[in-house]
Amino acid sequence: MKKADGVFEGGGVKGIALVGALSVAEQEGYRDWRRVAGTSAGAIVASLLAAGYSAKELKKIMLELDYIELLDYTTFLDILVHPIDVIRGAFWDYGVNRSSPLRKWLEDKLSAKNVETFADLKTGSGEDKYRYGLRIIASDISKRNMIVLPQEIRKYGRDPDELSLARAVELSVLFPGFFKPEKVNGSYVIDGGVLSNFPVWLFDRDEAPEFPTFGFKLLEKEQRITGPITFLKEIFYTMLEGHDNEHQEDSNSVRTIAIPSNGISPLAFNLSDEEKQMLFESGQAAARKFFRDWDFEEYRKQFRE
Repeated sequence: MKKADGVFEGGGVKGIALVGALSVAEQEGYRDWRRVAGTSAGAIVASLLAAGYSAKELKKIMLELDYIELLDYTTFLDILVHPIDVIRGAFWDYGVNRSSPLRKWLEDKLSAKNVETFADLKTGSGEDKYRYGLRIIASDISKRNMIVLPQEIRKYGRDPDELSLARAVELSVLFPGFFKPEKVNGSYVIDGGVLSNFPVWLFDRDEAPEFPTFGFKLLEKEQRITGPITFLKEIFYTMLEGHDNEHQEDSNSVRTIAIPSNGISPLAFNLSDEEKQMLFESGQAAARKFFRDWDFEEYRKQFRE
């Protein structure tokens, strides 16, 4: 059984594609995930993997999940029936949907593996950076800082050991406007992807690693801008992707499984079973292509020695 660290990019409902790639990594023998990390949807996958779920179990969970059940308002009809609530949420609470249903769903899944707080995922390492088997990215827009959880919850007067995994993931998935932001010790916290959607560097050391860190990244199609709505949408997606793409050096690219998402929106919460299967298979195909060429010793020789 091979060891590895894994970092999973955010991508909304497209997280099933990450699981498809993960299933192939497991087939290649990478089943001993020492540390994992993620942003947004990647944080969901990473937390369940850290809790002990296999890729096979994750596939079943993601294929059976009805994403719409995690939301308050999902369709145009909902907006017509509850216009005041939607407008109040968007402008008064800075978001339309509560995130509590998603947190509750995740709490149930983690509880099934007897995992609740980060204390359950302590590694025994003396280095703070490696003290837990899971790290989650969120964004503090009040302080304009990226937050790496659980360690940086200390800045808010909390003990990292006592932080709930589901709570940390909840903070990471708060897509602006879509979910209401959460307040942590007076600061507004939203989706980690605003500052780093793909922190593949998170577990790097100065010295050559004993085992690889794999990045699981979702590729977006170039979109045509056809009006003000698509224009604003592409501005926001560029904000999510631009920072990490700018710092995607060759040493990171060669250890990244790049998964085409075939133009599916991260907010397409009404995904069909066929679309879920297509995303899963896209992840599988991307990972098979990646592992045909992957050579850890060559990577170490070229980039880490």
